[in-house]
Order: sequence, then structure tokens, then C-alpha cells
Amino acid sequence: MTIRIWNAETGAPVGRPLEGHTDVVLTVSFSPSRQHVISGSLDKTIRIWDAETGLAIGTPLEGHTEFVWSVAYSPNGRHIISGSGDMTIRIWDADTGAAVGSPLKAHTGSVWSVAYSPDGKYIASGSSDMTIQIWDAKAGAPIGKPLEGHTDMVFTVAFSPNGQHIISGSSDKTIRIWDAETGTAIGTPLEGHLSPVNIVAYSTNGQHISGSSDYTIRMWDAKTGAAFGNPVAGHTGGVLSVTYSPDRRRIISGSADTTIRMWDAETGAAVGKPLLGHTDFVWSVACSPNGRHIISGSEDGTIRKWDAESGAAVMTFSEGHTERIFSVAYSPNGQRIISGSDYSTIRIWDAETGTAIGKHLKGHTSTVRSIAYSPNGQHIISGSIDSTIRIWDAETGVAIGRPLEGHAGTVWSVAYSPDGQNIISGSSDRTIRIWDAETGALVGMPLEGHADGVAAVIYSLNGQHIISASDDRTIRIWDATTGAEIGKPLMAHADTVNSIACSPDGQHIVSGSWDNTIHVWELLPHPPIQPSLSCNQIQADFYARPDANGWVRDSNNGLLYCVPTDCCTGLHSPALLTIPPTSHTRSVTLDFEDFVFGTSWAENFNSANA
Repeated sequence: MTIRIWNAETGAPVGRPLEGHTDVVLTVSFSPSRQHVISGSLDKTIRIWDAETGLAIGTPLEGHTEFVWSVAYSPNGRHIISGSGDMTIRIWDADTGAAVGSPLKAHTGSVWSVAYSPDGKYIASGSSDMTIQIWDAKAGAPIGKPLEGHTDMVFTVAFSPNGQHIISGSSDKTIRIWDAETGTAIGTPLEGHLSPVNIVAYSTNGQHISGSSDYTIRMWDAKTGAAFGNPVAGHTGGVLSVTYSPDRRRIISGSADTTIRMWDAETGAAVGKPLLGHTDFVWSVACSPNGRHIISGSEDGTIRKWDAESGAAVMTFSEGHTERIFSVAYSPNGQRIISGSDYSTIRIWDAETGTAIGKHLKGHTSTVRSIAYSPNGQHIISGSIDSTIRIWDAETGVAIGRPLEGHAGTVWSVAYSPDGQNIISGSSDRTIRIWDAETGALVGMPLEGHADGVAAVIYSLNGQHIISASDDRTIRIWDATTGAEIGKPLMAHADTVNSIACSPDGQHIVSGSWDNTIHVWELLPHPPIQPSLSCNQIQADFYARPDANGWVRDSNNGLLYCVPTDCCTGLHSPALLTIPPTSHTRSVTLDFEDFVFGTSWAENFNSANA
């Protein structure tokens, strides 16, 4: 029953609540001068408020016999219009509060939304009768026939800034664009929302903005109807796992629809046909470090290996696990694969032959939901339904130390920091925990903020941030040092976010959800050049894989050297520092005999040429 005014920059409330309505406030709007606020309520009245003081101006505007769903000012601020559940629109004098003329009647259902044209000559209204009506604002008469096309209630309408178009949002989950002059529909409905569209608006740059009860906001191109930041769609079941190819050109996804798909990371377009073979949910996918193969773990109890270029099946690892496989991962050198399964087992496989190496890694007392290699490949970590994390020797398969205990629920996800010093875990207890990888001790307090279980956790490539995804449909970013949340949650998915991955260049996050879609997010701006490490510090970083632009980076994400991008695609093993031939290149060996590293590019150049 109250209204609040907020500072758009800081998000802080301004002044006291505006109080006076005797029931729920359904709609509010500022006057063009921003000096006044109007509101409509379930109490069937409209009120005018002083935006500066928060005081009510005059008495309530009374006349409607049902709820007031929508209010708006005329562009010159002289009139107010209101739409009501009594199926009428009323025009009011903004200064005196007196009704102007008779109610506007044409709709056969509640009037959910009203809007003025930019020149103030016309009014548009949307109704539960599934139509939009255009009115002569001065005469109060309907112009032409109702605009028909929606198949359910029209909740929201708005004029374009030039007044030539009207957009509408409906309970039928679509947005429609109309010619304001002729009333004809323009193009096909804009589809993408999973629930009724509650609000539409035009931005100053000509985009449509829409909000829905599917918890998302979408942006659309006003001319083409194309969605900006459109989710990658194609799976017919929940997206359970996502990852990037090492060259960042592809996104790979595994789904409850039993398929694996490859997508163009730049455009979101599907690459080739779905990879078919599994007979049940694909819980996990991973790409080999050289980018040549994809592995997948499934509810059907098998691990499959695929050719990343052609999508052809290479082999099936069927001997070893007898139950569903929730997690698979490659070792950093690409020679081993690990898998976690029901019945608390972990297995290590030869990536080339598909044969199991050694016995099961046993220790967990329940299903293993997540596994990962340490950056140096010497250790394996696992998270389980038994609420613990375990660390294993990757060579012997022997458990190292005691289980890491602290979570009060299933450990859905585990990951190493890029430097291997810390481990993070996400749990159904809604928290993220940071652990010392050497001692197993907790580092700091749990990271809290998610409103439901934490389904996935990863580190950013530079190790400065932790990214988490949750059953609460959000993705959150945290400062890895302080544990403080950075910015607001990333919201676009309409269901649990099952999986997240960071692009090889560290600039983007990809997320997969039970809503059947994949979203790509911009994470951070390009890192600065930081040539400030000693030779000892950078020695190991020489073997890092080049990013999408050919740069090899140190552990702090500073730039070391650049490989021509046309040579990167076929790179077999960065540690060999040899690039095999492709259709465009011949075999090349990187020569570091005259390599110089320092804080000044000019000095390095002079030194190298001295």
C-alpha cells in the first residue's frame, strides 16, 4: 500500500514511503517534469504525489468501479489516463484531478495497460479481451478496429519514440509490433519468453525491452525483431554441462535430451548435427587439451569419446562403471580421463585406448557428483553426496589426508584455483567454501548469497574471481581473496543453472540450465599487459595454451608472447612448443633463443637486437 522512490544511481531509497492508498499499489508513473508521481491501486483510486516531499496532492481521483491497473501522464503533463478492471479508460485533469469527458469504452475485458503517443494525440490500451485499441485522445473515441493477433490477455503496450509503432506484451508469452497508423501487425511475434510478458518499453536507442514472469529481461532490435543476447537454444531437454573448446571457437553442451551439441561461440549457431549415442541424460562433457576430442559421461553408465571436428563417435568406455556417470574430466596433459559415478566410485582411464587404469578410487560413502584435476595434474579432487571433498594422488589413486568436511549438504561441484593453492566447493547447503589445497583447512568464511543450492563453481582464469551457479537461477561473481560478492547476480535463466565454464581468453562465461538454454556472459575487460615477472616465475607459463588471439599468458594473466592465430588452431601440445601442419601452415617450431622478457617493450626490443 506504499510507494517508494529510489536513487537510480545508488539504489538507495529517497525520502519516506508515499502512504495513502488503502490497498495494494498496482501501477506508478512520473510526470514529464519529474515533479509528481501518480499511482493506481486495488482500492480503485488514483493518487497524485509530490515527488520531492512525498506528500499527497489533493484528494484521490475516484470514478473507477474496479482495480486501477495502469496510469500514465500525457507528454505535456496536463492529463492523466487510467485503465481499470471495469473495462474503461478515464482521462483526468492533472492540475485539478477532475474527470475529463466520459469514460472511454470499447474493451470487453479489463484494461491492463494504457499509454500516450509521443505527440499526445493518441492513446493505446491493452486488455484481457486479447486486443489493443487506439483512441483519439482529444475526442475520446476509438480509432478503427481493435488490433487483434494475441491469443491471450494483453498486459502491456507502449508507443515507439517516433510514434509510428506500438509494441504489446501478452500472457501468450509473445511481443507484437504494430503499425500505429494502420493497426496492422509488423512481422511475426517476438518469441523467447517462457512466461507471460508483463512489461514492454522502448529504449532511446531504438531497442525493445521486455520483462516477463519467467524472471528474465530481454532486449530486441526494433527493426528486425532479433533478440540481443539471445540464449543459445536447440536442446529439447535441460542443459546439464557446458564447456569451451581450447581455441574458444566452440561451446560444447550435454543435455537431458541425451545429445551433445557444438555451437559457434561467437554467433551461437549450432555447428553440425547433435552427437548421438547416449541413451540417457548426458551429465558431463569435457574437451581434450589439444581440442581434438570431446568426452561425455551419461546416466546410461558409459563414457563416450567423440571427434571434435566431425562429431563422429571414436569409442565407448563401457567397462568400469556400472551406474550413471555424473562427471568426467581430462588431465592437463590430455593423457588421462577421470570419471565420477554412483556407488561412490572414481575411475582413471587411458585417454588414448579407453582402458581403465588401476582400481576404483574408493573412499566416498555416496555418489560422486564432481571431479577435477589439479593444474599440475598430480592430484584429483572429488565432491560427493556424502557432503565431503576428497583429495587423491593422481598417479597411485591413494587418498591424501582426511576428507574435507564442513558442508551440510551434497557437494555438487569442486574446482582448483589456477595456481593450485586453493580448492572451491559448491553445495546444496547454499554456500561456497574455499579450502587450502595443501592442508585441507578452510580458508575464511563460507560465501553466502545464493537462495538455493550451489550447482557449479569455477575460478576465473586469473584466479581473482570465483563464479557460482545455483538452483536459484542466478550466477554470482565473488572476489576470490575477500569472498565479497561483486556486482549483482547475473539473471536470464528461467530454471536451475547446472553448469558454467570460463572461456580460454578469460573474457566470457557460458552457462547451461534446466530451461534448455545456454547463455554467454561477458566477464571482465581484457587484462592489462603485465610484463613484471622473473624468468623463474614465467618458466612454467611458457607451456600455457595460446588464447583466441594467440597470446600466451603468465599465471597472473599478463602477456608473455604471441603465436600467429592461423598457427594456433592445430596446436597439438603447448609443452612441445611445436605447431603441426594444417591446411594453411607447415610445421613450425617456436625458437626462444633470443626471447627477452621485461617491463618495457622498447627495452626488450633493443636488448633483443643489441
